[in-house]
Order: sequence, then structure tokens, then C-alpha cells
Amino acid sequence: MIGKLKGLVDAVGEGHVIVDVNGVGYEVQASTRTLRTLALGQQVSLSIETHVREDAIRLYGFTSELERAWFRILQTIQGVGSKVALAVLGTLSPQELANAIALQNWAAVEQSQGVGKKLAQRIVAELRDKAPALSVAGLSVPQATKAGSAAPANDAVAEAISALTNLGYQPAQASQAVAAALQDLGDDADTPRLIRAGLKELAR
Repeated sequence: MIGKLKGLVDAVGEGHVIVDVNGVGYEVQASTRTLRTLALGQQVSLSIETHVREDAIRLYGFTSELERAWFRILQTIQGVGSKVALAVLGTLSPQELANAIALQNWAAVEQSQGVGKKLAQRIVAELRDKAPALSVAGLSVPQATKAGSAAPANDAVAEAISALTNLGYQPAQASQAVAAALQDLGDDADTPRLIRAGLKELAR
């Protein structure tokens, strides 16, 4: 199985990219969000999910392990295949998806191509208990910005969820409260403010 590809972007098509690895071109399916970050001749490293079928082998590429984890978990939902999972990840970043699930904001998920109201509602309902663990797992790893620095808001969210969990709240409750707080306070909110706002949400 192929788990990672590192090479040069040889071509970018509709829904896929060709990655040249030492002269061998691999066709990799990817979300529109991922494809927008790629340019011809660019050095790229993608986490790969390999699907083996009787008639084909398909490679799906992601810019992070967290995104690949969301791709996998989305497909545990009835009615969500690889195409729909990529569409959701093309519309929402992993953190935006985690927030939508925590807030049960199915309307945000419904914006994805191929996702209707019922399926969006099923996604946010069935993943409610799984989203916090994925969210914290991804947020605890500093995510580089274009300038190469870590995104402080991500660390603040992870720390706030962890703090509320340590106070005895369930991960799903903590994640939902912090997501609501982040929505009110904005992305630049620090950990103490998120914790205070989160506690207010939980006290309602």
C-alpha cells in the first residue's frame, strides 16, 4: 500500500493531480481545497489513502494526516463514499468540519457538492462523539502558516478543550462549548478567554 508520495507536481486536472516521483507519474485524487494549493513544478508531499478495487487502484492525496483521518471517518457514514468525502473536505477545512459537527451545524456541511440536507444532518449527528478526539489530535500539532509560524488559535482551542475535559466535562461537550466560544470571540481568542466563554456555554 502507498501511504505517502513525495515528488513534483507534473499536472493538475479537475479532481486530480499527477505527482512525478523519480520519473513515475502517480495520478492522485484530491479535494478542491488541496488542488488550489498546488502549482506545476512544485515539490509536494502528500499523505495517501489507497483504495484497491477489482478493476482499479485509486490514490487519494491529502496535505496532512488529519485530513486523511477525516476522509476515512467520513466514509463510515452511510451514503458517504470517497467522492462525497472529498467534496466535504474541499468545502470545509478539518477544523471547520470539527466546529460544524460540534455545533451540529449541518447547514455548513450541506454546502458541499453532492450533500443534501438529510445526509448533512446524518454526518453531524453520527460524528458528534468522534469529532473532539480528531479535532484535538490535529490541533495539538502546530500547523505551519505561509510564513512558517504556528497558528496560535489552533493551540488555544486544543488547550481550552483539554482544560474543560480535565475539569470533568465529556470531550464532546467541551468541544461543542469551545467551538461556540470561538465562533463568538473570533480566531484570535486566547486560551483563558476560550475557557471562560466555554464554561459559560456549559453552564447554560
